[in-house]
Amino acid sequence: MYVVTNRIDVKKGFAAKMANKFTSGGKIQELPGFNRIEVWQIADSEDFDQMYVNTWWESEEDFKGWLNSDAFKEAHSKKDDSNKEESPVLRNKIVKANVLSTLDNN
Repeated sequence: MYVVTNRIDVKKGFAAKMANKFTSGGKIQELPGFNRIEVWQIADSEDFDQMYVNTWWESEEDFKGWLNSDAFKEAHSKKDDSNKEESPVLRNKIVKANVLSTLDNN
């Protein structure tokens, strides 16, 4: 399993508003190796909201397939240029990890 986390700092009050944009579904679900997306709000900052957008893949190659796909380009395109509001995103960092061990309650 391969997990990619996009750590996104957004203006206060925006994490809950933005979360559904990542989990509303779409073409990503049709890609080989895609498992799931989880959006977490981290509770340790008073000045801004911090979100972790975690995507779970079968392999690093599957994740790279997403990066090079039309689905990725579509998901990250500016769909409506008429809305020129300032982005609530302050900064982000991508963290990639191989899952080495897990314990499930099954």
